Amino acid sequence: MNEPVPLYTAAGAPYYTSGEADANLALANSTSWVSQGVAFYNALEVDLRRNYANGLQFRGNYTYSKNLDDGSAWNTSVSGNTPAFVSFPLNPKSDWGPAATDVRNAASINGSYALPFGAQKRFLNRNSGLVNDVVAGWTASAIVTLQSGFPFSPQLGYNPTGNGDTRNPVRPNWNPAFSGNLYPHTVGEYFDPNAFSAPATGAYGNVKRDSLTGPGLSELDVSAVKITQIRERLGLQFRAEFFNVLNHTNLLTPNEVVYTSATSGISSTAGVVTATSTTSRQIQFGAKLQF
Repeated sequence: MNEPVPLYTAAGAPYYTSGEADANLALANSTSWVSQGVAFYNALEVDLRRNYANGLQFRGNYTYSKNLDDGSAWNTSVSGNTPAFVSFPLNPKSDWGPAATDVRNAASINGSYALPFGAQKRFLNRNSGLVNDVVAGWTASAIVTLQSGFPFSPQLGYNPTGNGDTRNPVRPNWNPAFSGNLYPHTVGEYFDPNAFSAPATGAYGNVKRDSLTGPGLSELDVSAVKITQIRERLGLQFRAEFFNVLNHTNLLTPNEVVYTSATSGISSTAGVVTATSTTSRQIQFGAKLQF
């Protein structure tokens, strides 16, 4: 007897009827790597630079891109924000969507300035000896990094299809009754798990792979470098470097598991961010002899 396909099942998605036997009852798990796949990348790249005669330099890079594929990783160590396997091996096209490396916007702006202090410079140019050694030879630099977040897939902590493949979680359904804000953007709820519902037994969810976008990143790094010429062939370089100088918190991808089992309801940790993607402010000093 044919069973009706559950409501909200994705068009063309496989459906496993109740009581259907696995293809091979003697096989627990298997892993297959196939040297094929489809990827599509387009980008607009802008690179601007300007050098001034007074020692001031600027450079800015911006990339607007879209990266699509049907699989980005062959195990979880390669990419932590995407499943390690395709959801349905007999039809990899069902996983077509944003690649794990699909960063839609990425910008980097850097600049450096040779400070105009000391002999033959604009300011404090009448000093000599120790005073000139202290104020001369400084270069200040800064780099700003900005990028949008990595995509990730909302997942189930179990496989409702019952096909025996328990290693690769199935994605949930979109909840047609949800009308709230999908992205509260808080640490305790980066995305609203109420936007999803558990698929019926035997069915795959209709949410596409990597359909959510994680937190973006912004960071400012600053450095000051001084070069002092001790002798004709001997110099001393001093460096002071400040990483993430504004101490901005950059969040890691949130917990993507919406349901841990068919009867558990929405997981209390769904959408919760538990780590940062960059360190807090770090300061380091260094010195080296150049000869």
